[in-house]
Amino acid sequence: MRIRTQCAIDALTDVIAWLETGGEVAVFDATNSTIDRRKMIHEMVVDKMGYKLFFVESVCDDPSIIEQNIMEVKVNSPDYQDMNREAALQDFLQRIMHYEERYEALNEESEAALSFMRIYNTGEKVLVHKHEGHIQARIVYYLMNIHIVPRTIYLTRHGESEHNLQGIIGGDSSLSERGQLYSQALGKFIAQQDIPGLRIWTSWLKRTIQTVATCPAPQERWKALNEIDAGICEEMTYEQIAEKYPDDFSARDCAKFTYRYPRGESYEDLVARLEPVIMELERQGNVLVVSHQAVLRCLLAYFLDKSADELPYLQVPLHTIIKLTPVAYGCKMEMIKLPIDAVDTHRPKPKVGSELVIPPMLALLL
Repeated sequence: MRIRTQCAIDALTDVIAWLETGGEVAVFDATNSTIDRRKMIHEMVVDKMGYKLFFVESVCDDPSIIEQNIMEVKVNSPDYQDMNREAALQDFLQRIMHYEERYEALNEESEAALSFMRIYNTGEKVLVHKHEGHIQARIVYYLMNIHIVPRTIYLTRHGESEHNLQGIIGGDSSLSERGQLYSQALGKFIAQQDIPGLRIWTSWLKRTIQTVATCPAPQERWKALNEIDAGICEEMTYEQIAEKYPDDFSARDCAKFTYRYPRGESYEDLVARLEPVIMELERQGNVLVVSHQAVLRCLLAYFLDKSADELPYLQVPLHTIIKLTPVAYGCKMEMIKLPIDAVDTHRPKPKVGSELVIPPMLALLL
């Protein structure tokens, strides 16, 4: 126990040193399951440093949830990578028994000064005690919306549009002939999959609504799923933008994540705009999202844990279904290309001389 306590103190010391040098939010991932341990953390973080502290406690007494969690999550953790599933299950059940011997639940009376959130049986009930400020409120909001029920998220762009054929960005054009063929093929694919409880979300733009015209499932329209607003560059080709607004064209290539079209949006703006969509996706079961290239890049970056550098250059080809299955420690992705040709609208990261232009590193604050 002395060794474990010292490890916790050393890790917490590292956390504090990082916060002192510019860090903003730290997650101290430890089993802080005794009153003494939480008191020690409070003394170091709040009393000594003056930082805000928020505990998150997960309480689960449903045997079926516990076993499902162990089999789907714990046995796939690095702790058990060389152990068979049954041995891992028994080992983790023993670990739970050891924790139960010393476990002291957070208490509103004896630990009234603490800010904390308690989640019962993965969201069946939630208790929030003395949360402080915006960040803690966002944590509560996020954790109240996620769940562990198995589900699949399907992402696809609209079918090829008339503007795609002309190389025009933005606008509200209709589908091309091949885009209409994709719409029919997508409807057949969805019908064949027979996905239980499927819901379909599209943007407000014609090309996405036309794409799901034959899909057999309830549909919802989200303005938040509209394509990135190109401002004064709407309905122009990249060649026209480079000729008419050369400085803007160059600036976007140099910092694509943060660059904002004049009177339009940046990818950073788009991430903020999509937060309600992402939170609702976390709450839902099976969903098909039919949207646009920039929007789907943001959703992919969230589910696949991609950085701000990578996000604006993720490949999202036309006439392709991206199947995302959340699993332990990540998200499994499968690309399903339907056999209908389409133009390639992907612009790779440009080069300057022999070096790549790298956008600045920025956190995706959701």
